[in-house]
Amino acid sequence: QVQLVESGGGLVQPGGSLRLSCAASGSIFSIYAMGWYRQAPGKQRELVAGITGGSTNYADAVKGRFTISRDNRKNTVYLQMNSLKPEDTAVYYCNAHLRQSVLAGAYDYWGQGTQVTVSS
Repeated sequence: QVQLVESGGGLVQPGGSLRLSCAASGSIFSIYAMGWYRQAPGKQRELVAGITGGSTNYADAVKGRFTISRDNRKNTVYLQMNSLKPEDTAVYYCNAHLRQSVLAGAYDYWGQGTQVTVSS
């Protein structure tokens, strides 16, 4: 059993900042990649930022404003969000691509989501 637990969402004014955290726990052999996705009402889920080893990638809409980082010892990924805009409002989901044992395949796991609302 693997669990991804997100925290840090909330209501913030435009221009403000939030930091999301996502901790993976349970039966984990190795985590290959972690990332953040978001889904706004009426829209498809989209990749916000991902991190694999030392490499990161970002959606164009968040480049220069958001920073993804990872603590491998804690199996935790963070998303620092600065200069937030109303269009960043969405439910943010954590994703981990991991293997539960040396014999198992690698699969995607998701958190339950955390709401981020940017509004004055």
